[in-house]
Amino acid sequence: MAGASMKDIKLRIKSVESTMQITKAMQLVATSKLRRAKERMENSKPFTAIAQEAISAAAMKCDDGTVPFVHPRPVRRRCYIVIAGDRGLAGGYNANVFKAVAAHAQDADYCVLPMGRKAVERFHRYGVPSLTDEYTRVEGITVGTCHKLAELLINGFLSQTYDELWLVYTSFLSMMSQEVKVDRLLPIEKPAEDPSRAPVDTLYELEPAETLEKVMPAYLAGRLYSALCDSFASEISARRTAMDSATKNAGEMISDLRLKFNRARQGAITQEITEIVAGAEQ
Repeated sequence: MAGASMKDIKLRIKSVESTMQITKAMQLVATSKLRRAKERMENSKPFTAIAQEAISAAAMKCDDGTVPFVHPRPVRRRCYIVIAGDRGLAGGYNANVFKAVAAHAQDADYCVLPMGRKAVERFHRYGVPSLTDEYTRVEGITVGTCHKLAELLINGFLSQTYDELWLVYTSFLSMMSQEVKVDRLLPIEKPAEDPSRAPVDTLYELEPAETLEKVMPAYLAGRLYSALCDSFASEISARRTAMDSATKNAGEMISDLRLKFNRARQGAITQEITEIVAGAEQ
């Protein structure tokens, strides 16, 4: 009985050690990718900040009620750009994104532009209409691809396929902290006037409405690319943290199993000695 128990424990230790090797390898891969992902994310920030400021200034100056990019209309349908992961094993990274979409959309009619294999699979499984299921790898999406997507999204908004465009992504705050954000891209939200801030008189070569029309594709492409970089860095960081935790848990489990194995072996030895002594006394 003790021998069988010891054999089971040894097999269990071997299984956990194999799992630990996998989680450790995945942690090292994530660590090596994270530095490059953070650099790409940081490099995408300046353009996004400048573009956001320029778009906000143009929106404040635009008084033309016919410009759809600025003036809200009755919302019959929304479109969500949902950026999730290419793979799992990243803790609650993907689940948190999908929860944010569900909480924000509630019972509203909506379609999605899923980015990342997990997003494509989820919305396909639940039958949510998708603009395209082509983008299953977040890591490989370039700025050029984002410009193509921006044209697709603008055409859908202008043709009234949807009346609002929202971006759902994960913002990288630190190695241990990531936050899911839901930002409205279209129509543009005019910034609240700050009385303490001196007004900036921006000179436009074109009318603000024309400026918005020409700049909007580049602005959306920049916002989308920055969100992709943020999300990918967040995914890698979440995976690294999850694999680090899994490796530590596996190490603790192996220690516990070895303790049980030593106790079982000690019990088996004690039983054998007792049987030998009992036989000698007879």
